[in-house]
Parts: sequence; C-alpha cells; structure tokens
Amino acid sequence: MRKFLKWFFIILTLVLLGVLIALSFYIGSIYTNALKTDIDKAKLQAPFTTIQIYNKNNLPIKEENTINENYAEISTLSDQTINAFVSIEDKEFYNHHGVNYKRIAKAMLNNILAGKFKEGASTITQQLIKNSHLSSKKTFERKITEIALSQKLEKQFSKQEILEQYLNIIYFGNNCYGIEDASQYYFSKSASELNLEESALLAGLIKSPSKYSPVKNPENAKSRRNLVLSEMEKDGKISAEECLIAKSKPLQLNISTKHKNKLNSYSQASIDEAEEILQIPAQQIALQGYKIYTYQDTEIQNDLEKAIENTSLNSNYASIVIDNKSHSIVAYNGNGNYKILETKRQPGSCIKPILVYAPALNEDIIYPCTQILDEKTDIAGFNPKNVGNVYHGYVSARESLSKSINIPAVKILSYVGIDKAKKYAEDLGIEFVEQDEGYCLALGGMTYGTNIKQLAGAYSTFACNGKYSQPKFISFIADKNGKIVYINKPQEEQVLREDACYLLTDMLKTSAQSGTGKKLSQLNTEIASKTGTVGKSNSKQNLDAWNISYTPEYTCGVWLGNLDNSPIDYTGGNQPTQIVKDFFEKHKTNQLFEKPSSIVEKRIDMTELEENHRIVLANEYMPERYTKTELFSVFNLPKLYSDKFATIKTPTIKSKVEDDEAIITFIANDYLTYQIYDNKKLIKEISNKNGEQTITIPIEKEKQSFKLKTFYTLSPELENEQEISFVKSNKNQIYNNKKWYI
Repeated sequence: MRKFLKWFFIILTLVLLGVLIALSFYIGSIYTNALKTDIDKAKLQAPFTTIQIYNKNNLPIKEENTINENYAEISTLSDQTINAFVSIEDKEFYNHHGVNYKRIAKAMLNNILAGKFKEGASTITQQLIKNSHLSSKKTFERKITEIALSQKLEKQFSKQEILEQYLNIIYFGNNCYGIEDASQYYFSKSASELNLEESALLAGLIKSPSKYSPVKNPENAKSRRNLVLSEMEKDGKISAEECLIAKSKPLQLNISTKHKNKLNSYSQASIDEAEEILQIPAQQIALQGYKIYTYQDTEIQNDLEKAIENTSLNSNYASIVIDNKSHSIVAYNGNGNYKILETKRQPGSCIKPILVYAPALNEDIIYPCTQILDEKTDIAGFNPKNVGNVYHGYVSARESLSKSINIPAVKILSYVGIDKAKKYAEDLGIEFVEQDEGYCLALGGMTYGTNIKQLAGAYSTFACNGKYSQPKFISFIADKNGKIVYINKPQEEQVLREDACYLLTDMLKTSAQSGTGKKLSQLNTEIASKTGTVGKSNSKQNLDAWNISYTPEYTCGVWLGNLDNSPIDYTGGNQPTQIVKDFFEKHKTNQLFEKPSSIVEKRIDMTELEENHRIVLANEYMPERYTKTELFSVFNLPKLYSDKFATIKTPTIKSKVEDDEAIITFIANDYLTYQIYDNKKLIKEISNKNGEQTITIPIEKEKQSFKLKTFYTLSPELENEQEISFVKSNKNQIYNNKKWYI
C-alpha cells in the first residue's frame, strides 16, 4: 500500500509538473508574440475620427458620427483632477512598470474567496492598452497580451504621456470619450476648470458609466464620488477638511444640450449595437476602420422625422419603425440629453397585450368576447382603479383592451398567473428585475420599466404570427479591407400560436377603430394599435405617453416624456397616436393581416351572454337577431350549445292574492312574448321586456284561473302554457308554485 501511494504521488507530481511546464510554454508563447506586436501610436493619440455608417442601399448615412472631438493636454489639468484618477484607478501608477503584480495576486485571492470574478487589477497602463488595442472579451490570452503590451508601452512613453493618453481615450458614458468631452457634456465647461468634487465624480464614473451615471443613477454616482474622495484623503492628496466639504456637496450637473439629437440618432444606436457585436469600444471601431451597414430606409426615416416635426412638442421623445418580416429597424430617432434606448420608462397600458391578453389567449383562458366584471376589487391586497374611478360592469375582453380598462386586465393576469405571464413577456424581449412582482404589472407597474425598442419588438411579433426575433439596426459589418466580419441572421422563436396572435390583432384593430387609438380610424388601412399613459402618483400630471401600432408590414412606436421626469401635457391617445397616424398616412398598405386556418367564425347566443355572461354557441334554430358572429381558435371553441329556440323553458312564477286582485310576478326575457288569458280571452301581453315584470288582474269570481302562454317572439310555434289559479279572499296569500289549489 505504501509503495502504491509513493508511486501515486510521484506520478501526480510529474503530471502537475508537466501541466505547469506546458502552461508556462503557452503563456510564454502568447507573451513573446505580443511583444512582437507594434504599438500603434495613432491609436493612443485619441484622434478626431469618424465611423462610416451606411443605409440599406449602401449609401452613407448623413448623420454626425464623430469620436473624440476634444483633446485635453495634461498640462492644462489641475493636480486634483489627476490625483482623483490615480487614487481610485491605480495608486502605484508612478511606481510600477505597467503591471502591479501585488494587486493582481490580491485580486485573485479575493476572487477565489468570493467564488466569482469580483475584482479587477488592471493598471492605468493596462486600461489604455485594452481600450486602444484590444477587445473587451475576458479571455486568458487577451490578459497576457495586455500585460506584455503594457510593459512595452511603459518603455516607450513617459508616465505623463501615458496618463494623458489614458484620460483622452477612456469612456465616460453618453458617447463621451476622453475627459474633455465628459467635462463639456456633464458640466458644460472645459476639463481644465473642473473642481475637486467634479473631478472625483468623473474619476468614479469610468468603472461603470451606466451604474454610476450621475444622470440615471445619481445616488450611485454620489456614493462612488465620495469613495474617490476618501481614497484621495488616504493618499494624502487632500485634507480631511477638504474631503468632508466636498462630500457634503450635492451633484451639480449642467448637462450640455449640444448633442442631444446625436445621442439618440439612428447612427448612434447602430454604433452602440456594433460595440456589443464586436466587443470593442466605438473609438476602436473608428480607428480600425470598420464599416457598419444598417437596415435604415432613408424614405421611412425622413417620414418618421417629419411626423415628429408636424407635432408641436416640448418634451423628449423617441420613435421607431420595424420591418416586421425581417425584424429590422428601418427608422429611429429621438431627442434627449442622454441615450433613451439605455433608459427604462414605465410602459403603462402598452404592456397589457404583451403580459396579459396574449398569454391569456395563447393559454386558452379567454376569448375576445369573454365577459369580465369591471368592478372595485381587491386581488391579493392590490386595489387597482380605473381612470376617473369609473366602473362599467360586465365588459368583453375586446372592449376592456381597446378602451384600456384596468380592472379586467388585472383579473385576467390573475387567471394566467404572474410567473407564467412574465415568462411570455420575457420571451417577447421584455426585461424584468427580481422586484417586478405583483398584479400592478398588468398596468405597467415595473420597478424600472422598458424601452421603445423592446416594446415595438414585442408588438412586431403579433404581426409575425407569434415568431419573435430581437430587432436589429445592423445588417452586416465589414473591416477596413471590405471583409465581412459579421452578418445578422435573425433567429426566430415561436413564442405564441398564430391563432392567438390573430385574435389579439383583431382586438387591437378595435382599439384603432373605436378605442383609445381611434385617431387611426381615419387611415382606412389594416392597423392594430395600443396606447399607454403613465401618470404621476397622487397627481393628475403625466410622465409618459405611448402609442405602439402595427400593420402587416411595419410596427411604429412613439414615446413622449421627459428624462428628468418633469410632467408632460400629453396622453397616449393624443400626440403619440397623431404622430403614428401621420407616419402611416405615407405608408398605408393594401395588405390584410393573414388569417390562419385555425381561426373560425362561430355564432354565439347573445341572450345567454347578456343574461348569464357565458359564451354559448347558437343553435341552428336561433334567429340572427339574437346571435353574434365571433372569432375563435379551433383549439379553444365553446363546448356548449344553446337550447333556446329548440326548446322553451317555463318561467318561474310568483303569485299572490291581495285586495281581491291576482298579482303575478316573473322574470321576462326580451326575446320571449308572454300572454295572460282568462279562458280564451287575451287580457295582457308583454313583449321585448327584460327583467322582473308584475301583472295585476282583478279577481271577479270566488275561484278563478288564468293561463300564461310563453313563446319565442320570432318562433311562435315554440310555446308552453301554465295555469295559475286564485281564490278570492280577504286574507293575503302568497303562492310560489306554478299551479296550486285550495
């Protein structure tokens, strides 16, 4: 046994030694090859450059696509500004030779203890190399290459040159590359004029421009700024008093409006998408000469912009057009001081088709004609309200969606189940966070919300027979030599049945004809629509107004609101719908929504619907007057047939004698005729009446009988009779039987 263990450990040691030697050779070869790579000085200089972007006809898009418009020489920056970046990003910057091995070892240990990649250990030099020469992919090979090139860079440039190049190439969010662009954007001033707290804010921002955005996440930004100030105090760069004073100051932004349209242009959205595809920042896309070929249709883009211009707006906005068949974004524009597609907004009632009605139809829970009681309600402690606290009694699912009534939407969500409904919405491209729970989701009550690209992409699925694919700006990307490095190949996923989509579309067509989107009824084209309005809590002021509409060809979405959450005067059914209408005026279609073979028309018994709120198929004998033709999926047909006009039921009679008068009470239906006979003499007829009816007849004899004849008004051959007898008496007597004797 001892001999076995001895050889086992010898072999294990040799294997581990072999692995280490092989790994050393592998690392060494990567490192050696990296050292042979020339450092491109042009990429380090952060030059003013432009990304080439083309429309669907391969013609240049005439929008501003510049990178690094401004450059800050390090000699113009204050010591406080420089120290802020060094203290938070690389304390040993002036002492190492490109790599801080102690910091790497510490970070590795912390990551092992945490069980995940929690800390990085890149120096300022490494960050400069990564942002100028390498991709953002987290691979072992890239990290070794980064280390080798960083050490090489340190031999060719001084610390001041490296720091200057770093500060002019690093990304600060909102299309700001370099400290000068960032200072101009966030504070409308030159980087040379930054004070202590502003410098600390920018230094803290670069770790995660989205998470620490002072515009979108001010609390995160302030906390990060204060951490930078604490580190500066630790390093002896500022005094305790300076640190305390700077921490006490609020964030004081002065956002530049110079590029608010550029930030929300079709070109910028395409660049952002290219960054995700290529895993390199926009600066490298420009420097390496990549060419971006998009789906933009110039005519549609111009028509969308004109539709916006035709409506007088005093708010931020975003609009988008998706080609349904190709899942491509053919037009987009917006207006705001930061990127609207990176911003979450509450969707309001525009979420209802995605989260409530589509899942309910697909799960065979409702028909378009299903009746839901619109009333004050409490569901798991949630008390939803309708607009104006108006309640409508029983309404159909079609009406509740087209008129955007809240209570039925919440009830239907409870039938589907929150988790199942969210899964459908996620499969349609809507993102949720863990806190997104509760029935308020039916009304668009999300923690953060969604954006117009996600909403329009989900609606486009309804026009594509339930097939979802994330909509894209980019068709393909080529390198500087014309070699194609990326082609968009949409991957469709069947999220909903085509019959469920057709039924939902038909319901949303009602919204466009007579519901909240009725402005679109003037278009005289096949169009489905949904509006949404988000109000400020405990206030009559609105924050967001939406319209998402689609034809068989295109989906068009419009959002109006203010990114600073100041109120707007708009509702979804007004300005956004008008913009959509103006756009589709130029893009009407003769196409009809394709009706699947799984959709059938069936007559239902309207009397049963009105009386008992049940969906029952009409029988062949039922006159047209009492039926209505509705759409159904063959997978979800009503199982019951009405027996009305095939048989006739005897009404339940309540009768009594009072003051020598016979009093007869019963519930009437308007499709029946009721006749009271004394012998063969007709003394009373009731027709076209609904509800409780009371007939009073004098009793002339000591004992007297009457006949109640009941028949279908339109089918008098179907009838029944019942005899009701009375005894003249001074004593009041009540009889509840159809026939009785004394």
